[in-house]
Amino acid sequence: MKATFQYLSGAILVSAMALSAAGQSALAPTGELPTQLQWPAPSLPSAPRPVSLPTPGIRAVDQLLAFTDADVKFNLRTLMEILRDRRHEGWVLAPYPDPKTGRPLIGAGFSLDLLAREHPQSDLLNPHPFLEPSSAELWQAAGLDSQRLQTMLDQYDSRLAGWGTKGLRKRIKTLAPEITDEEATLLLRVSAIQAIYNAKGYCRDFDGLSASQQMALSQLVYQMGVNLQEFGRFLDLINNRSGSGDPGTAALMGNTGAADADYWKTVQQSLIQSQWARLYRIRAVAVIAMLDPQYADGPGGAEQRVGAMLRPAVVHRRAGRSGSPRQLASASRSKGRAGGKARTGKLHPQKKRRS
Repeated sequence: MKATFQYLSGAILVSAMALSAAGQSALAPTGELPTQLQWPAPSLPSAPRPVSLPTPGIRAVDQLLAFTDADVKFNLRTLMEILRDRRHEGWVLAPYPDPKTGRPLIGAGFSLDLLAREHPQSDLLNPHPFLEPSSAELWQAAGLDSQRLQTMLDQYDSRLAGWGTKGLRKRIKTLAPEITDEEATLLLRVSAIQAIYNAKGYCRDFDGLSASQQMALSQLVYQMGVNLQEFGRFLDLINNRSGSGDPGTAALMGNTGAADADYWKTVQQSLIQSQWARLYRIRAVAVIAMLDPQYADGPGGAEQRVGAMLRPAVVHRRAGRSGSPRQLASASRSKGRAGGKARTGKLHPQKKRRS
């Protein structure tokens, strides 16, 4: 973890995905990550207006760049492929507005203008800290030029002022790519590693989870960021606590291994009952199913079991009819996002995403 950035930038290999020129301005189809490449050498940041620059002597990203495949049980490339799929975050190579906040996103929902922030560890039994570097630090850690980030932000502000959020979103497919597929992959890699790192801060026994359970928690952190802390019952359960005093929860304590089906059904149920799961059903089914200790034996069956329990959200329209999940998800975009997060780039909510 204490290795220098110069050493790590030359040692970490990443995967890059190839897109046709015609497909780079819109969502790319899911595919395998092809050849590996070396992390580019970082450039020194200039002084961009809206972004926070790295503080001298504080290198939170060094810990992210020290990631190795042995740090998790699942394949990082697989997680990246899932995140860039259009059913999850999507894949866009020009800045586009977040559906709720209007903040600029790129690639698989990488946020371009977040400031570094404090994220205290409130669990006294978990010594693992959280890392919340700025977008500029993550951009630099991916080896991209800081001044280029500033230029993109300035252009985004100009487009937003002229077209508005809705107008800009309508033009997403017509925007020329501003980063390459390879560069977007570098940004996705470092932000996915940040989600993994912070997932350990939310779960004391992260290392004891199965591969699919680790991936599920990492996906939740990637999508929700600091807002995952609002899922109190879920966090209490995965940390083997009964903060609500629920006797049923307390009965599960002391028998919470990854192979305990009853325990993990209760953990799944805590997410199934959430507004997030009802709004973003397709994504939620895929993520919640991964918590099943038998997921590796039959992913399809695990998803069917979750889908059978999870019903779409229903809203009542003025005429007394129920709105569809897609209509509800569209309506929710106008509501502000509490707390903020590192990325939220879903272009097509499809009955899912966080509350």
